[in-house]
Amino acid sequence: MEVSPECPRRGGGPVLVRRRSPVPLGLRETLKARLWRSCTCSTRGAWAWVQDLLPATRWLRQYRPREALAGDVMSGLVIGIILVPQAIAYSLLAGLQPIYSLYTSFFANLIYFVMGTSRHVSVGIFSLLCLMVGQVVDRELLLAGFGPAQDGPGPAANGSAANASASAAGLGPPDCGQDCYAIRVATALTLVAGIYQVLMGILRLGFVSAYLSQSLLDGFAMGASVTILTSQLRHLLGVQIPRHQGLGMVVSTWLSLLRSIGQANLCDVLTSATCLVVLLAAKELADRCRHRLKVPLPTELLVIVTATLVSHYGQFHERFGSSVAGDIPTGFVAPRVPDPGLMWRVVLDAVPLALVASAFSISLAEMFARSHGYSVRANQELLAVGCCNVLPAFFHCYVTSAALSKTLVKTATGCRTQLSSVVSAAVVLLVLLALAPLFRDLQRCVLACVIVVSLRGALRKVRDVPQLWRLSPADALVWVATAATCVLLSVEAGLLAGLVLSLLSLAGRTQRPRAVLLAQIGDTGFYEDAAEFEGLVPEPGVRVFRFAGPLYYANKDFFLRSLYGLTGLDAGQAAARRKERGLGAGAGEGDAVGGVDLGPAGSSAALMPTEGGFHAVVIDCAPLLFLDAAGVATLRDLRRDYGALDITLLLACCSPLVRNTLRRGGFLGDDPGDAAEEAQLFHSVHGAVQVARARRREAAATDSTL
Repeated sequence: MEVSPECPRRGGGPVLVRRRSPVPLGLRETLKARLWRSCTCSTRGAWAWVQDLLPATRWLRQYRPREALAGDVMSGLVIGIILVPQAIAYSLLAGLQPIYSLYTSFFANLIYFVMGTSRHVSVGIFSLLCLMVGQVVDRELLLAGFGPAQDGPGPAANGSAANASASAAGLGPPDCGQDCYAIRVATALTLVAGIYQVLMGILRLGFVSAYLSQSLLDGFAMGASVTILTSQLRHLLGVQIPRHQGLGMVVSTWLSLLRSIGQANLCDVLTSATCLVVLLAAKELADRCRHRLKVPLPTELLVIVTATLVSHYGQFHERFGSSVAGDIPTGFVAPRVPDPGLMWRVVLDAVPLALVASAFSISLAEMFARSHGYSVRANQELLAVGCCNVLPAFFHCYVTSAALSKTLVKTATGCRTQLSSVVSAAVVLLVLLALAPLFRDLQRCVLACVIVVSLRGALRKVRDVPQLWRLSPADALVWVATAATCVLLSVEAGLLAGLVLSLLSLAGRTQRPRAVLLAQIGDTGFYEDAAEFEGLVPEPGVRVFRFAGPLYYANKDFFLRSLYGLTGLDAGQAAARRKERGLGAGAGEGDAVGGVDLGPAGSSAALMPTEGGFHAVVIDCAPLLFLDAAGVATLRDLRRDYGALDITLLLACCSPLVRNTLRRGGFLGDDPGDAAEEAQLFHSVHGAVQVARARRREAAATDSTL
C-alpha cells in the first residue's frame, strides 16, 4: 500500500504506516476458549450471572430513597390508577373477563421490576396484543362450539346458554364453560409466545426486532387501531352482531353494523357520546396544559366511577337493556398448567404475538434509555418480557408488553426506577382484593369509549405520512401497505406484508445504490459528485467512480452497467473486440508483475492510444461496506478487461474488511504490503489520482524516448 500524501512527516521524510498482520486463531482454539469461559465457575462469576439475570439485585443496593422514592411512589400510584380502568376495558378486546386483565397487570409489573433493564418502561396489557389475543380466543371458542366471547347483554348472560348447548353437544370441554375455555386458550397462547421470547433471549436474538422498522411498527399500529376501533363500535352503539373472524374482518364488521344500525340501544349511544366528549376534551386540555400539570388527570378513572354510579342507581341494565361488565370476583384463582393440546393449536398464532411484543418492548426501552442517558440490554429485555408471559400464564394471565402511553405518563410523573412498578402492582392488588365487585354495573359502552380514546395517538400518526413520503418514499410505502393490509385483510397479514416489504426495500437499496463520477474540488485533495456540484475540476484521462453500497451477487451487474454508462466505455465488449482483432495479444494479466497489471507504463502497449479517452479508473471504496465472492470476481474481471485496453484500475479508501476480502479472493497477493497491494490500493482518492497521473507521465516519457 502506498504512502498517503496526507500522512504526517517526521524528520522531513514520509512516515510509512502499515497494517499489522492479524494473528489467526484456529477454530479449535476459539471453541476451546469460549467453552472454558462458559464452564469456569466461581463465586464472583455466579453472582455476576445472577445480577445479569435479575438486574434488580444490582440497582436496589444503589437505590437512593431521598432522591428517587417520592417520584417512584407518585408515578406508581398514577400508573396504578390508570391501569385499573384500562385493564377492565381491554378485557373486551381480549374476549376475557375483567378479572384476568387485573391479574395480568399485577404479575407483569412485579416480574419486570425484578428482571427488566429499563428504568422507565411500563409493562402490562397492550391494546394491539389484546386484539390479537381476542381473535384467537374467538376462533377457538367457535371451533369448540361456543358462541362469540362476551356477547351477552349483562351479568346473567356471560355465555351460560352457549355453555349448556356446547356441553350438551359434546363439542366443548365437559368441565369448562365458555369463560373458562376462553382463558385456557389465552393462557396457552401466552405461554407459547413467552417461550418464544425466552428462547430468543437465550439465543441472543435481540437483533431480530431491529428488522421491524419504525415505519412498519407505525403502520401496524395504525392498521390495528382501525381494527380495534371497528371492533368497539358494536359496544358504542349497543347492537348485537357477531365478532367476525378471518380475512376482511373489518369490512365484514362494518357491513354488519350498517345492517343492524336500526337496532342501536339509545341508552348506550347517549352514554357513549357523553363519555367520548368528556374524555376527548380532557385529553386535549391535558395536552395543552401538560407543562403546568405535575400529575396527569385520572380522567378515565373519574369517568368510569361516575358512569358506574349513574348506571347502578339509574338501573340502566334492567330498564334499558344496556350491556354491563357483570360480576367481577375478588381474590386469586388457583394456578393451573396451560392445556398442552391448546398450546399445539396456537403454536403459529403465538409467532406474531411474540414478535410484536418484543419489538415494541425493546424499541421503547432503548428510546427512553437514550433520552435519559443510560443503556439497556436487548437480550435481557427479551428474557424479562418473556418471563412476564411464561410465569403469569400459570396464573390465568395473557400476553403483555411495554406500552407507550403508560410509559410516557410514568416518565412525566417523576419515575426514577422500576420500584414504581411495585407501587402500581399494589394498587391493582387493592382492586383485586376489595374493589373489583364495585364495577359490576359499569356499562360496556363506557369501556369501549376508554379503548377508543386510547387509540388517539396511534390514529394521529396518519398525519406523518406526507413528511415520511418526502423523507423516504420506500418507508412511506411500507407504512401505507402495512396499515392497509391490516385493515383490509388481518393484523397478522399486515405484519407479514410490512416485514416482507421492509426486507425488499432494504434489498432494493443495496441492489441499486447511487453511482456517480467524482471530480476534484479546486486545488484540494477532496472529490465530489460532478453531476451534483458545479465548479469541480475533472482530472484529464482519469475517471473517479463511487458506488455507494456493497458489491455482492445481487448488484454486480448494476455495478458494471453504472460504471460503463458513466465512463462511456463497456470494457468487457471493448476487450473482446480488441482480442478478436489481435490487438490485445500482448496485454492483460499475462504481462502483470506479481499478478498485477501496472498499466500503460508496464508494456509496449503504452504506445497505442487508449479507448474511451481515459487511461485510469479510480474506484472510491469508502462507501463499499462489504464484498462477497461474486463482488471480488467482478473486480478481478474488470481489472483484466481494463488491462487489455491499457487502462489502469486503482482502488482507494478500502476498509480493512474489504482489503482482507480482496486478499482472500485472490485480487491481491497473499502477504499484506506486497507489490500487488502497493500498486492498487490507496489511502485516498487524491493519492490514487496522483499515482495515475505520474504513471501516465512516465509512459509519455518512455514513448518520447522510444
